[in-house]
Amino acid sequence: MGPSARCHPMTTRTSKKTVNFTRPFVLGGFDEELPAGAYVVETDEELLQGISFPAYRRISTLIYLHAKPGNPGRRQALTIDSNELDAALLRDQASAKISAATGNEIT
Repeated sequence: MGPSARCHPMTTRTSKKTVNFTRPFVLGGFDEELPAGAYVVETDEELLQGISFPAYRRISTLIYLHAKPGNPGRRQALTIDSNELDAALLRDQASAKISAATGNEIT
C-alpha cells in the first residue's frame, strides 16, 4: 500500500449481484418492457463521514440489460432507483407465488 492510500482511505464501494425475473417487467424511467431473465445489478455506495460506526449511503444503482438481437456484444446499462427495482422484484415474486398456488400461468 502506497503513502497516498494511507492518507486518502477509500470512501466508496461497489457491489454486484444478480437478480432474476420470472416474468417480463417494467422499471420506472424506462419505457420498454424488459424480458424475464437474470440481470446484473451494480450498486455504488459512499461511506458516511463523521459518525462512530461505518455506514454507507447508496449513490447509484445500474442494471445491465440483455444485448439486443443483432448486437450480441453490446449491452446497455440503465441507471435505476433501487426502490423501484425492489418493488419490481416483489411484484415478480408475488406473481410467481400466485401462479404456483393456482396452477395457472399469469400473463
